[in-house]
Amino acid sequence: MWRNRCRITNKESSIMIDLYFWPTPNGRKISIALEELGLEYTLKPVNIGKGDQFDPGFLAFSPNNRMPAIIDHNDDTGGDPQPVFDSGAILLYLAEKTGKLIPADHRKRISTIEWLMWQMSGVGPMLGQAHHFNHYAKEKIPYAMERYSIESNRLYGVMDRRLADHEWLAGDEFTIADIAVFPWTRTYERQGVAIDDYPNVERWRQTMLSRDAVERGMKAGSEWTSDLRALDTDEWKKLFGSK
Repeated sequence: MWRNRCRITNKESSIMIDLYFWPTPNGRKISIALEELGLEYTLKPVNIGKGDQFDPGFLAFSPNNRMPAIIDHNDDTGGDPQPVFDSGAILLYLAEKTGKLIPADHRKRISTIEWLMWQMSGVGPMLGQAHHFNHYAKEKIPYAMERYSIESNRLYGVMDRRLADHEWLAGDEFTIADIAVFPWTRTYERQGVAIDDYPNVERWRQTMLSRDAVERGMKAGSEWTSDLRALDTDEWKKLFGSK
């Protein structure tokens, strides 16, 4: 399953992490975090259009049949390699492992976790559904398109108000919360969002885009990017659970 591999090496680190990945917003959260942290990692493609996420070998450490997942071959305990699934859990694991991208200060740490959970419970699910019904869905359903676009705009509004008087989502430090949200804002047009309506979000987006590690993380696995609208019927069912 994992024949086509892309090895990415940062010689400043001796830590090796396998990142099971496909170039989606959730996958890119982790490639960005790994680049920001300077950790050595290997990309292992999980082609979600071909159904790789249902492979028994993958399910053994990612039981929700979703990527991303990681296997840390140096988990600092001296024991067996440590698998971690779910993008939010992976971000917390990497931050805890390195002591970076999450503040030591208690209140700032709580703020980071709040905004990370905001992404996991709201931004990802709602923006993902808006993107799906506005762009991918073979049947255009006006109610669904409007419902999720309205909610997407509400979430952008929440973020815009937060960023009006904070440099970063969690406050004055760049954290895993920013990394979690950013990839979901890349395709705002497909979410029914006019980014000019949210100038503070756009300022933050441009700041994120200017970071070298973010650029590298966003490019990771880009050669595997494809138009999901071109999936055949069987591939569509594997990915979306319907024809």
